Amino acid sequence: MAAGAALVVRRRPTAPAGAAVLVLHGGREHSRRASRAWHPAALRMRPLVRAAVASTDRRDVLVGEVRYRYQGWNATADPVDDAARALDELRRLAGEVPVILVGHSMGGRAALRAAADPAVRGVLALAPWCPPGEPAAHLAETRVVVLHGDRDRVTDPAASAEYVRRARQADAQAGLVLVRGGDHAMLRRGGHWHRATAAVVAQLLRAQSAPGSPAGLAGRACAARDPLLW
Repeated sequence: MAAGAALVVRRRPTAPAGAAVLVLHGGREHSRRASRAWHPAALRMRPLVRAAVASTDRRDVLVGEVRYRYQGWNATADPVDDAARALDELRRLAGEVPVILVGHSMGGRAALRAAADPAVRGVLALAPWCPPGEPAAHLAETRVVVLHGDRDRVTDPAASAEYVRRARQADAQAGLVLVRGGDHAMLRRGGHWHRATAAVVAQLLRAQSAPGSPAGLAGRACAARDPLLW
């Protein structure tokens, strides 16, 4: 990994890359302090990275993380710029492959924004930070699954529901799954979060190469009129 790289590869495919999963951790609303791999927000995602790796037995799937320059979102949406750099680095490394983004909290917001890149075919947003007016029009034809704990006191499950509604209006295949008893840190009912992440990532990977809606939990969430309970 070169100094200053935005893409950290966690699993290299044993065949020519045919798809990629990129993970984006959380952060703060405002902070220009350097983001480090040992910060709690980054460490929190390690089990989710392992879940993403375990989600597929395909030999051609690359799994990586987005390295942020700063801990904060800041006025300039810095994590979105970092995600864009990581996607460009991925293209230089693996060519034009379909990408699934998995982001938590601030990283969920960044992943949803970064889905404007045409390589991004699906997003799994975990307890995302979705403030009022967060853009969704760019998600047309993108598959979006949001997982949110119903006891989250940091980001608002109702805001996720509103975002999913607007994503559907933009012609995204979008759905919301509420984790019963789930908190923002994904510690309560952690096994549910990990199993759901593995299942949805696998379903989004399969769906990116096939027409129609994804199968399983992802497909049910996208087809349901109301949020699913998990």
